[in-house]
Amino acid sequence: MKIDRFVIAIIVSILLAYFFPQLGRSDSPIPLDTVSSVGISLIFMFYGLKLSTEELAYGLRNWKFHLLAQGSTFVLFPLMVLAMHPFVAGEKHETIWLAFLFLAALPSTVTSSVVMVSLARGNVPAAIFNASISGIIGIAITPLWMAPFLSEQHTSVDTGEIYLSLLTEILLPLVIGLSLRRWLGHFARRHSKQFSIFDKSIILLVIYKSFAHSFEEQVFSNIAWSDIVVIMALVLLLFFAVYSLTGLIARYLHFDTADRIAVQFCGSKKSLIHGTVFSKALFQQSSAIGLILLPLMMFHALQILIVSIIATELSKRDS
Repeated sequence: MKIDRFVIAIIVSILLAYFFPQLGRSDSPIPLDTVSSVGISLIFMFYGLKLSTEELAYGLRNWKFHLLAQGSTFVLFPLMVLAMHPFVAGEKHETIWLAFLFLAALPSTVTSSVVMVSLARGNVPAAIFNASISGIIGIAITPLWMAPFLSEQHTSVDTGEIYLSLLTEILLPLVIGLSLRRWLGHFARRHSKQFSIFDKSIILLVIYKSFAHSFEEQVFSNIAWSDIVVIMALVLLLFFAVYSLTGLIARYLHFDTADRIAVQFCGSKKSLIHGTVFSKALFQQSSAIGLILLPLMMFHALQILIVSIIATELSKRDS
Protein backbone atom coordinates (compact mmCIF):
# COMPACT_ATOMS: atom_id res chain seq x y z
CA MET A 1 0.00 0.00 0.00
CA LYS A 2 1.24 3.49 -0.88
CA ILE A 3 1.48 5.96 1.97
CA ASP A 4 -0.94 8.85 1.43
CA ARG A 5 1.05 11.95 0.45
CA PHE A 6 -1.14 14.19 2.56
CA VAL A 7 -0.26 12.15 5.65
CA ILE A 8 3.44 12.67 4.82
CA ALA A 9 2.76 16.40 4.40
CA ILE A 10 1.15 16.49 7.87
CA ILE A 11 4.26 14.90 9.40
CA VAL A 12 6.47 17.42 7.56
CA SER A 13 4.31 20.30 8.88
CA ILE A 14 4.74 19.06 12.45
CA LEU A 15 8.52 18.76 11.97
CA LEU A 16 8.67 22.30 10.56
CA ALA A 17 6.70 23.52 13.57
CA TYR A 18 9.19 21.80 15.86
CA PHE A 19 12.36 23.12 14.22
CA PHE A 20 11.05 26.47 12.94
CA PRO A 21 8.24 27.66 15.23
CA GLN A 22 8.94 31.38 14.66
CA LEU A 23 6.25 31.93 12.02
CA GLY A 24 3.61 30.46 14.31
CA ARG A 25 4.10 33.11 16.99
CA SER A 26 1.51 35.81 17.57
CA ASP A 27 4.12 38.47 16.71
CA SER A 28 5.04 36.77 13.43
CA PRO A 29 5.40 39.15 10.45
CA ILE A 30 3.10 36.80 8.48
CA PRO A 31 -0.52 36.96 9.77
CA LEU A 32 -1.13 33.20 9.76
CA ASP A 33 -4.36 33.53 11.78
CA THR A 34 -5.89 35.81 9.16
CA VAL A 35 -4.62 33.71 6.25
CA SER A 36 -5.97 30.48 7.76
CA SER A 37 -9.35 32.03 8.63
CA VAL A 38 -9.84 33.40 5.12
CA GLY A 39 -8.59 30.13 3.64
CA ILE A 40 -11.01 28.05 5.71
CA SER A 41 -13.94 30.20 4.59
CA LEU A 42 -12.88 29.77 0.97
CA ILE A 43 -12.68 25.97 1.45
CA PHE A 44 -16.34 25.83 2.44
CA MET A 45 -17.42 28.29 -0.24
CA PHE A 46 -15.73 26.10 -2.87
CA TYR A 47 -17.40 23.07 -1.32
CA GLY A 48 -20.79 24.77 -1.71
CA LEU A 49 -19.99 25.40 -5.38
CA LYS A 50 -19.33 21.69 -5.95
CA LEU A 51 -22.28 20.37 -3.91
CA SER A 52 -24.94 18.63 -5.98
CA THR A 53 -28.40 19.48 -4.65
CA GLU A 54 -29.93 16.82 -6.94
CA GLU A 55 -27.83 14.06 -5.36
CA LEU A 56 -28.68 15.38 -1.89
CA ALA A 57 -32.41 15.32 -2.68
CA TYR A 58 -32.13 11.75 -3.95
CA GLY A 59 -30.23 10.70 -0.83
CA LEU A 60 -32.97 11.96 1.51
CA ARG A 61 -35.20 8.96 0.78
CA ASN A 62 -33.44 6.34 2.93
CA TRP A 63 -34.17 7.68 6.42
CA LYS A 64 -33.02 4.55 8.32
CA PHE A 65 -29.64 4.81 6.66
CA HIS A 66 -29.26 8.49 7.57
CA LEU A 67 -30.37 7.93 11.15
CA LEU A 68 -27.76 5.20 11.65
CA ALA A 69 -24.96 7.13 9.89
CA GLN A 70 -25.52 10.34 11.87
CA GLY A 71 -26.16 8.39 15.08
CA SER A 72 -22.83 6.62 14.69
CA THR A 73 -21.04 9.92 13.99
CA PHE A 74 -22.55 12.08 16.73
CA VAL A 75 -23.83 9.62 19.37
CA LEU A 76 -22.00 6.29 19.25
CA PHE A 77 -18.53 7.80 18.93
CA PRO A 78 -18.88 10.27 21.85
CA LEU A 79 -20.60 7.74 24.12
CA MET A 80 -17.69 5.31 23.70
CA VAL A 81 -15.23 8.01 24.75
CA LEU A 82 -17.46 9.23 27.59
CA ALA A 83 -17.52 5.68 29.00
CA MET A 84 -13.76 6.00 29.62
CA HIS A 85 -13.99 9.30 31.52
CA PRO A 86 -14.34 7.79 35.03
CA PHE A 87 -10.98 6.02 34.55
CA VAL A 88 -9.07 9.21 33.64
CA ALA A 89 -6.79 10.67 36.31
CA GLY A 90 -4.31 13.54 36.20
CA GLU A 91 -4.15 16.74 34.16
CA LYS A 92 -2.13 15.18 31.31
CA HIS A 93 -4.52 12.26 30.83
CA GLU A 94 -7.52 14.58 31.17
CA THR A 95 -6.21 16.64 28.23
CA ILE A 96 -5.63 13.50 26.15
CA TRP A 97 -9.12 12.25 26.98
CA LEU A 98 -10.53 15.66 25.96
CA ALA A 99 -8.67 15.31 22.66
CA PHE A 100 -10.41 11.96 22.10
CA LEU A 101 -13.81 13.47 22.95
CA PHE A 102 -13.11 16.25 20.45
CA LEU A 103 -12.26 13.62 17.82
CA ALA A 104 -15.42 11.66 18.65
CA ALA A 105 -17.71 14.71 18.47
CA LEU A 106 -16.57 15.83 15.00
CA PRO A 107 -18.53 15.41 11.75
CA SER A 108 -17.74 12.78 9.15
CA THR A 109 -15.32 13.54 6.34
CA VAL A 110 -16.78 14.21 2.89
CA THR A 111 -14.35 13.51 0.05
CA SER A 112 -12.66 10.35 1.29
CA SER A 113 -15.98 8.84 2.44
CA VAL A 114 -17.53 9.26 -1.01
CA VAL A 115 -14.39 8.10 -2.84
CA MET A 116 -14.04 4.97 -0.69
CA VAL A 117 -17.75 4.11 -0.92
CA SER A 118 -17.51 4.44 -4.69
CA LEU A 119 -14.41 2.22 -4.79
CA ALA A 120 -16.15 -0.43 -2.66
CA ARG A 121 -19.28 -0.27 -4.87
CA GLY A 122 -21.50 1.02 -2.09
CA ASN A 123 -24.44 3.44 -2.10
CA VAL A 124 -22.73 6.61 -3.38
CA PRO A 125 -25.77 9.01 -3.34
CA ALA A 126 -26.47 8.10 0.29
CA ALA A 127 -22.79 8.62 1.15
CA ILE A 128 -22.80 12.04 -0.53
CA PHE A 129 -25.88 13.13 1.42
CA ASN A 130 -24.63 11.92 4.81
CA ALA A 131 -21.08 13.18 4.49
CA SER A 132 -22.38 16.57 3.32
CA ILE A 133 -25.09 17.05 5.93
CA SER A 134 -22.78 15.81 8.70
CA GLY A 135 -20.68 18.97 8.58
CA ILE A 136 -23.74 21.18 8.97
CA ILE A 137 -25.08 19.10 11.89
CA GLY A 138 -21.64 19.25 13.50
CA ILE A 139 -21.84 23.04 13.77
CA ALA A 140 -24.65 22.55 16.29
CA ILE A 141 -23.70 19.23 17.92
CA THR A 142 -19.90 19.31 18.37
CA PRO A 143 -19.83 22.38 20.68
CA LEU A 144 -22.66 20.86 22.77
CA TRP A 145 -20.57 17.75 23.46
CA MET A 146 -17.47 19.78 24.28
CA ALA A 147 -18.75 22.75 26.30
CA PRO A 148 -19.41 20.97 29.66
CA PHE A 149 -15.92 19.45 29.74
CA LEU A 150 -14.19 22.65 28.68
CA SER A 151 -15.91 24.32 31.64
CA GLU A 152 -14.63 21.54 33.94
CA GLN A 153 -11.09 22.42 32.87
CA HIS A 154 -11.74 26.02 33.94
CA THR A 155 -11.59 27.16 30.33
CA SER A 156 -13.65 30.20 29.47
CA VAL A 157 -16.47 29.00 27.23
CA ASP A 158 -18.56 31.54 25.34
CA THR A 159 -21.03 29.34 23.47
CA GLY A 160 -22.44 32.28 21.54
CA GLU A 161 -18.99 33.27 20.31
CA ILE A 162 -18.22 29.67 19.33
CA TYR A 163 -21.41 29.35 17.28
CA LEU A 164 -20.88 32.76 15.69
CA SER A 165 -17.37 31.76 14.67
CA LEU A 166 -18.54 28.44 13.17
CA LEU A 167 -21.47 30.05 11.38
CA THR A 168 -19.35 32.79 9.81
CA GLU A 169 -16.40 30.54 8.90
CA ILE A 170 -18.35 27.48 7.71
CA LEU A 171 -22.09 27.92 7.17
CA LEU A 172 -22.10 31.40 5.62
CA PRO A 173 -19.39 30.58 3.02
CA LEU A 174 -21.20 27.28 2.28
CA VAL A 175 -24.47 29.14 1.63
CA ILE A 176 -22.64 31.67 -0.56
CA GLY A 177 -21.10 28.81 -2.53
CA LEU A 178 -24.50 27.16 -2.99
CA SER A 179 -26.03 30.44 -4.16
CA LEU A 180 -23.24 30.88 -6.76
CA ARG A 181 -23.34 27.24 -7.89
CA ARG A 182 -25.62 28.03 -10.83
CA TRP A 183 -22.91 30.18 -12.42
CA LEU A 184 -19.67 28.77 -11.03
CA GLY A 185 -20.53 25.15 -10.21
CA HIS A 186 -19.23 23.74 -13.49
CA PHE A 187 -15.98 25.68 -13.09
CA ALA A 188 -15.53 24.38 -9.52
CA ARG A 189 -16.10 20.75 -10.52
CA ARG A 190 -13.75 21.10 -13.51
CA HIS A 191 -10.98 22.41 -11.23
CA SER A 192 -11.71 20.15 -8.25
CA LYS A 193 -8.11 18.90 -8.19
CA GLN A 194 -6.75 22.43 -7.76
CA PHE A 195 -9.35 23.18 -5.08
CA SER A 196 -8.32 19.99 -3.26
CA ILE A 197 -4.69 21.16 -3.21
CA PHE A 198 -5.83 24.50 -1.79
CA ASP A 199 -7.91 22.74 0.91
CA LYS A 200 -4.98 20.63 2.01
CA SER A 201 -2.59 23.59 2.02
CA ILE A 202 -4.83 25.52 4.42
CA ILE A 203 -5.17 22.48 6.70
CA LEU A 204 -1.38 22.07 6.76
CA LEU A 205 -1.04 25.77 7.63
CA VAL A 206 -3.43 25.41 10.59
CA ILE A 207 -1.61 22.26 11.75
CA TYR A 208 1.76 24.03 11.52
CA LYS A 209 0.53 26.99 13.58
CA SER A 210 -1.17 24.79 16.19
CA PHE A 211 1.91 22.66 16.75
CA ALA A 212 4.29 25.63 16.64
CA HIS A 213 2.29 27.18 19.49
CA SER A 214 2.31 23.91 21.46
CA PHE A 215 6.06 23.38 20.97
CA GLU A 216 6.74 26.96 22.08
CA GLU A 217 4.77 26.33 25.28
CA GLN A 218 6.44 22.89 25.74
CA VAL A 219 3.06 21.16 25.92
CA PHE A 220 4.63 17.87 24.77
CA SER A 221 7.44 17.94 27.32
CA ASN A 222 5.61 15.52 29.64
CA ILE A 223 4.27 13.29 26.81
CA ALA A 224 6.40 10.14 26.59
CA TRP A 225 6.75 7.90 23.55
CA SER A 226 4.80 5.28 25.47
CA ASP A 227 1.90 7.78 25.61
CA ILE A 228 2.06 8.19 21.82
CA VAL A 229 1.89 4.41 21.38
CA VAL A 230 -1.09 4.18 23.73
CA ILE A 231 -2.88 7.01 21.88
CA MET A 232 -2.29 5.19 18.57
CA ALA A 233 -3.65 1.94 20.01
CA LEU A 234 -6.74 3.68 21.41
CA VAL A 235 -7.35 5.39 18.05
CA LEU A 236 -7.27 1.99 16.34
CA LEU A 237 -9.56 0.47 18.98
CA LEU A 238 -12.06 3.34 18.64
CA PHE A 239 -12.16 3.05 14.85
CA PHE A 240 -12.69 -0.71 14.75
CA ALA A 241 -15.24 -0.61 17.59
CA VAL A 242 -17.41 1.95 15.77
CA TYR A 243 -16.90 0.34 12.34
CA SER A 244 -17.87 -3.12 13.64
CA LEU A 245 -20.82 -1.98 15.74
CA THR A 246 -22.23 0.13 12.89
CA GLY A 247 -21.97 -2.92 10.63
CA LEU A 248 -23.79 -5.13 13.16
CA ILE A 249 -26.64 -2.61 13.51
CA ALA A 250 -26.86 -2.32 9.71
CA ARG A 251 -27.21 -6.12 9.43
CA TYR A 252 -29.88 -6.13 12.17
CA LEU A 253 -31.82 -3.49 10.19
CA HIS A 254 -31.50 -5.67 7.07
CA PHE A 255 -29.48 -3.17 5.03
CA ASP A 256 -28.34 -4.46 1.67
CA THR A 257 -24.61 -4.71 0.96
CA ALA A 258 -24.34 -1.31 -0.77
CA ASP A 259 -26.06 0.49 2.12
CA ARG A 260 -24.06 -1.38 4.74
CA ILE A 261 -20.77 -0.42 3.08
CA ALA A 262 -21.79 3.23 2.85
CA VAL A 263 -23.06 3.50 6.42
CA GLN A 264 -19.93 1.86 7.85
CA PHE A 265 -17.59 4.07 5.84
CA CYS A 266 -19.49 7.30 6.58
CA GLY A 267 -20.25 6.47 10.21
CA SER A 268 -16.68 5.56 11.17
CA LYS A 269 -14.82 8.54 9.64
CA LYS A 270 -13.93 11.94 11.07
CA SER A 271 -13.16 15.18 9.24
CA LEU A 272 -9.73 16.74 9.61
CA ILE A 273 -10.96 19.91 7.88
CA HIS A 274 -13.73 20.42 10.44
CA GLY A 275 -11.36 19.42 13.22
CA THR A 276 -8.91 22.20 12.40
CA VAL A 277 -11.73 24.76 12.15
CA PHE A 278 -13.56 23.64 15.28
CA SER A 279 -10.33 23.51 17.31
CA LYS A 280 -9.77 27.21 16.63
CA ALA A 281 -13.29 28.07 17.77
CA LEU A 282 -13.39 25.79 20.82
CA PHE A 283 -9.85 26.05 22.15
CA GLN A 284 -8.93 29.47 20.73
CA GLN A 285 -5.38 30.36 21.85
CA SER A 286 -4.89 27.31 24.09
CA SER A 287 -1.29 26.12 24.07
CA ALA A 288 -2.53 22.51 24.15
CA ILE A 289 -4.18 22.74 20.73
CA GLY A 290 -1.42 20.66 19.11
CA LEU A 291 -2.01 17.86 21.61
CA ILE A 292 -5.78 18.20 21.09
CA LEU A 293 -5.30 17.63 17.34
CA LEU A 294 -2.89 14.69 17.75
CA PRO A 295 -5.46 11.83 18.05
CA LEU A 296 -7.46 13.33 15.18
CA MET A 297 -4.44 13.36 12.87
CA MET A 298 -3.60 9.78 13.82
CA PHE A 299 -7.21 8.81 13.19
CA HIS A 300 -7.16 10.58 9.81
CA ALA A 301 -4.07 8.69 8.67
CA LEU A 302 -5.32 5.32 9.93
CA GLN A 303 -8.85 5.71 8.54
CA ILE A 304 -7.45 6.38 5.06
CA LEU A 305 -5.14 3.36 5.25
CA ILE A 306 -7.61 0.89 6.77
CA VAL A 307 -10.68 1.90 4.76
CA SER A 308 -8.73 1.94 1.48
CA ILE A 309 -7.67 -1.68 2.15
CA ILE A 310 -11.26 -2.68 3.03
CA ALA A 311 -12.66 -0.83 0.00
CA THR A 312 -10.17 -2.50 -2.36
CA GLU A 313 -11.14 -5.94 -1.07
CA LEU A 314 -14.87 -5.18 -1.30
CA SER A 315 -14.47 -3.96 -4.89
CA LYS A 316 -13.41 -7.50 -5.88
CA ARG A 317 -16.60 -9.14 -4.62
CA ASP A 318 -19.12 -10.72 -7.00
CA SER A 319 -22.11 -8.53 -7.86
